Parts: sequence; structure tokens; C-alpha cells
Amino acid sequence: SKDLKGAMETLIEQKRQKLSTVEKLDEHMDFASQLIFAQNRGDLTAENVNQCVLEMMIAAPDTLSVTLFFMLILIAEHPTVEEEMMREIETVVGKHELQS
Repeated sequence: SKDLKGAMETLIEQKRQKLSTVEKLDEHMDFASQLIFAQNRGDLTAENVNQCVLEMMIAAPDTLSVTLFFMLILIAEHPTVEEEMMREIETVVGKHELQS
């Protein structure tokens, strides 16, 4: 638990340093950035920020896997939607090989 907390603090500090050196903030504004700025304004404590980032790291894989599972089921149940998606992918990707 201490190792994980320390790792989160390190990641947040790295993000904080990156934000202080970027020229255009809008290109780097994500949820973690918003949390850091909320802490800077005094809306959140450092512990609040650490806890939010930790919960995102722990919960995201579970929610993502469930979401992907149901998305794949819905695509399989609606072949016309799957065909439309494949056409759009082919339009965007063209002759290039798909990559993850």
C-alpha cells in the first residue's frame, strides 16, 4: 500500500512538473491535470488528488473491461452496425495495417 501510494505521488509530481513547463495547457488538460489545478486553487488537498488518481488506476481496468464486453456483444447482435463501423475504419485507416 505504501509503495502504491508513493508511486502515485511520484506520478502526480511528474505530471505537475510537466504542466509547469508546457507552452499550451489545452493540449495537456486531462482529468489528472484538472485535479492538480483544483489542488492549486485550494479546492482539493494533496491527499484528495492522490486518492482520485489511485482510484482511477485501480477501477479503470474493471470498468473498461465490462464496457468493452457489452460493446462487443452489441456489435455482434447488430451486424449492420458492425458493417458500418468496418467501412468507417477502412475509410480512416485506408491501406495501412491496423495497430493496437
